[in-house]
Amino acid sequence: MKNYISLLLLSVTFCSNAQTADTTIIKALYKEALTENKGYEWLKELCETAPKRLSGSAGAVKAVDLVYKQLQSIQYGEVYKQDVMVPHWERGEKESAYIETGKTKTQISVCALGRSIGTAAEGLRATVIEVKDFDELEKLGEKVKGKIVFYNHPMNPEYYNTFHAYGEAVMYRWAGANRASKYGAVGVIVRSVTLAYDDFPHTGSMANYDSLPEIPACAVSTIGAKKLSEALKANPDLKVIYKASCKTLPDAPSHNVIAEIKGSMYPDEIITVGGHLDAWETGDGAHDDGTGVVQSMEVIRLFKALNIKPKRTIRCVAFMNEENGGKGGEKYAAECKAKNEKVIAALESDGGGSTPQGFSFKGDTAKAENIMKWKNLLLPWGI
Repeated sequence: MKNYISLLLLSVTFCSNAQTADTTIIKALYKEALTENKGYEWLKELCETAPKRLSGSAGAVKAVDLVYKQLQSIQYGEVYKQDVMVPHWERGEKESAYIETGKTKTQISVCALGRSIGTAAEGLRATVIEVKDFDELEKLGEKVKGKIVFYNHPMNPEYYNTFHAYGEAVMYRWAGANRASKYGAVGVIVRSVTLAYDDFPHTGSMANYDSLPEIPACAVSTIGAKKLSEALKANPDLKVIYKASCKTLPDAPSHNVIAEIKGSMYPDEIITVGGHLDAWETGDGAHDDGTGVVQSMEVIRLFKALNIKPKRTIRCVAFMNEENGGKGGEKYAAECKAKNEKVIAALESDGGGSTPQGFSFKGDTAKAENIMKWKNLLLPWGI
């Protein structure tokens, strides 16, 4: 979980430059980061106090209050909450699904996708058509009308970069229901976007339907996907019974939590570091994205611990509602624009708490070349 060292070094380089950055400061940051465990303590407290913190929920309220207090405890700079209205979607009772072949029912593990509608109280019962990709769906067209579309698209294990494989597979979770609804499907089952072969379905957000009819959508575990695929090969006319009680409620008030150290020389130039505070309620949100939040908080704590006074303003933001809407990020950007603030850089940590190997960035050629000047400064530290 030492990924915040990337955030720290970027903050230091923005506060000086690649030619004059004090390597003594960087060494001190490394030592403090690797020998103190405050980030782990904060993360443990967050996941125990508010493990279920999807936007709009009671857990999200607890998470905001906790992180606000944690940042205040650093006693460095200003800490405040930024109001934001966020989506409020609730899963309801645990979902259930069965493969029905004649009089035999075989249970498979599923969970509703975020933003999905629920089924009728008695559940949804329909025949299933399996497709590997959108091309197969398009070829079937109206043949999926009245049926459940089963997207069985596994992540490609051949990629060294697992996010590449994730990006190829996650489109079926994101847009699968929308595309199937276009042809009259009554429901969607999506293979969980994971390389793990287990019985734990992965939720995640899905696209809006625009003017298309909304249909229930769920993820099935990778073991469940195999069971369903094999059962369909043996009996293409089988049915699946799916039941879910999820629903969308009116938007709810919430907050981004912000801590800010004013720059000593260029206070109007702002460096933002952050992670998202909300998390799906099927887990405790440690990797996604509790680590990103506490890594960003550590930037503030370590500057305080080492008595570093940055030349430019450093702002740590715990964003609300990344998982199913992005309203926290939109509100932060709108506020920056309304105040005509000059944000010279923003770095988000949302890649989990595993071993960091670097970071990516976007910008024009001149800015990219500027950042690449830091390469020799960062390489000795494994970034």
